[in-house]
Amino acid sequence: MKYGESAFDILYLLFALIGGCVILSRAKDKTDKRMGLAALVLGCGDAFHLVPRVLNYFTEWDLTAALGVGKLITSVTMTAFYLLLYDVWLGRFRMQEKRSVTAALWCLAALRVILCLFPQNGWLTNTSDMTWGILRNIPFVLLGAAICCLYFRKRREDRVFAPVWLYILLSFLFYIPVAVGAGAVPMLGMLMLPKTVCYILLIASFLRAVKQEKL
Repeated sequence: MKYGESAFDILYLLFALIGGCVILSRAKDKTDKRMGLAALVLGCGDAFHLVPRVLNYFTEWDLTAALGVGKLITSVTMTAFYLLLYDVWLGRFRMQEKRSVTAALWCLAALRVILCLFPQNGWLTNTSDMTWGILRNIPFVLLGAAICCLYFRKRREDRVFAPVWLYILLSFLFYIPVAVGAGAVPMLGMLMLPKTVCYILLIASFLRAVKQEKL
């Protein structure tokens, strides 16, 4: 179990970080750079949580605080990732930015980050309070739902990005049970594996997009 999960986590991080660098190296415009940055933000943010998790399997170190703080950092960077996905959507589909939509998304992201910073979340002790797990994820789920809807509306206009809305939807369906109930039912944490697969598919879409443009 620990070997399989650890290998998966390490390969995912390498894919996200290397993929982000490849996308940036091939970037032709601002949208391509946003895709590369999104992949790097995803990989770097998840590393703060996954690296201590892997080390926890193979060392005797007390990594309680590192695991908790890693979850906090991942929560913030994941929020930034979805804002970058919004920027990618604007550029990829050449959409005129609506200030009201942008403001709403940024407000949801800011509220998410603020709620994550409350000490009641128990990051330093790596404990999970169900009430705060629900509270801090309400704006995050709304943010993800909004981004999912935007990509869903444009799914027929771009073959490469057609399934992106589905990857976002599935990632949240796998994530919500973990965020809410993993503290009470630790086995729910296994749902993070298919959630991660959704992010791998998202990055793969970015790679296909820049490869397509190069051709």
